[in-house]
Amino acid sequence: MSKAFFFSGPGGFPFGAFGMGRRARFFESGEIRLTILSLLSEGPKHGYQLMKEMEERSGGMYRASAGSVYPTLQQLEDEGLVESAVIGGRRTYNLTAAGRKELEDDPDTVRRIWERAEQCEDWRGLWAPEAMYIYGPLIGLFKTGVQTVRRLSNSKDGVERVCGILERARRELERL
Repeated sequence: MSKAFFFSGPGGFPFGAFGMGRRARFFESGEIRLTILSLLSEGPKHGYQLMKEMEERSGGMYRASAGSVYPTLQQLEDEGLVESAVIGGRRTYNLTAAGRKELEDDPDTVRRIWERAEQCEDWRGLWAPEAMYIYGPLIGLFKTGVQTVRRLSNSKDGVERVCGILERARRELERL
């Protein structure tokens, strides 16, 4: 069984699951800067709009804090990548030409950020009240699967059979 099986594929848990993935945080170093620049490339926004948009695009999995967004905006402004003006009583930020260039210098990272956000959006319903009804059966299935894999740990065929059963169940649920 390949390592890629764990929390990957259709519906895989975004940015690591319970510490099992390679990523412990939603953003890696420097990515929040690019995220803000990317959002501002769509048009002027104030800090609260940026925070809400990051939360919405991540399906609620990432909730930006004022303590991370506003200092980043100030730094971007100090570097000449964004400019601000007070509009309607709110400080609104706009991307400058230098900000556009910074954004264009790393399109792969920007693409990866938004792909990760899209993957998170698939998990939006995880917190819905109706989802609570299936947590008990899911935990039972998880526990039984783990116990079976442990019992069959010396049998590659047995482990692959368990994975196959779980994959068939996933596909059947998707068809509902």
